[in-house]
Amino acid sequence: MESLEEELRDLKEWVGLVEEDKSLEKEFEERYKKFEAKVSQQEFKVFLSGKYDKGNALLFIYAGAGGQDAQDWVAMLLRMYEKYCEKKGYKTKILHQSFGEGGGPEGRIGIKSVSLEIRGNYAYGFLKGESGVHRLVRISPFSAQSLRHTSFALVEVLPEILELKQEEIRVDPKDLKIETFRASGPGGQYVNRRESAVRITHLPTNIKVACQSERLQGLNREIAMKMLYAKLYQLRELERQRELKEIKSVRRRQVSPSSGDEQISAEWGNQIRSYVLHPYKMVKDLRTGIELSNVEAVLDGDLDEFINAALKLKAQNLKCEANA
Repeated sequence: MESLEEELRDLKEWVGLVEEDKSLEKEFEERYKKFEAKVSQQEFKVFLSGKYDKGNALLFIYAGAGGQDAQDWVAMLLRMYEKYCEKKGYKTKILHQSFGEGGGPEGRIGIKSVSLEIRGNYAYGFLKGESGVHRLVRISPFSAQSLRHTSFALVEVLPEILELKQEEIRVDPKDLKIETFRASGPGGQYVNRRESAVRITHLPTNIKVACQSERLQGLNREIAMKMLYAKLYQLRELERQRELKEIKSVRRRQVSPSSGDEQISAEWGNQIRSYVLHPYKMVKDLRTGIELSNVEAVLDGDLDEFINAALKLKAQNLKCEANA
């Protein structure tokens, strides 16, 4: 921070020099851009200061309303996030996917659900704001009449809970139902002959996770447990947020019983972004208001503008909550 303050003082002095000598404008602009980039980097260190922000992420995508179009939309979103991670230098691995039916002019095979492991610095911090419902509007490739279709997919981003942190979340082995099955590929064909894939159900919450990425059953079980801990952590956080809302609601009623002021904040399951390919092209984030017309670039992983705006909004909301 001290170095930034020094650079800011230098830039203020440069303003006076530029007024006297216009030939210094270009050099001043270069210095200012470098300073701006450093400030932005420092800002994101503040925005990404959550408990698990520095770590890896687990990303889940589920097909919603829309039939084959929704399953195809899941495949498109998977590709989008893989492209984004590639640009960020993150490593990805598909842990489990459930395939849908093939169809359309190209014989596309959609995805009902997919689990993706994302490894890299601040992977969870950057991607956590992507949780929510994503809506696609386009001419359906599965429609013989070329009709416009709207489909939905749910994206869920959770932090990877490291083994040392799992002590915070107690899981009784008696509460687990563990099943094994053969990993399958597109069209339902079996990938492995052995039952190496693992599905774990947490009976008290009915949370289900599965992993088929590894050839050894033990490794798949280990990864599936990691996914379960992440989902249990998310459930605990949602319950904590609900309790805080109830406490704040009671406090507001005590302060102003007749105000009727009830704050309703959108939870992770609500629609956050629309991708329109027809009758016009636009991607709009419904939380931040960011709109981009280059849909192809967004679907190719250019998500920085949306992600950065969501991080800033989240930081502002947290500041407001702290002052409430």
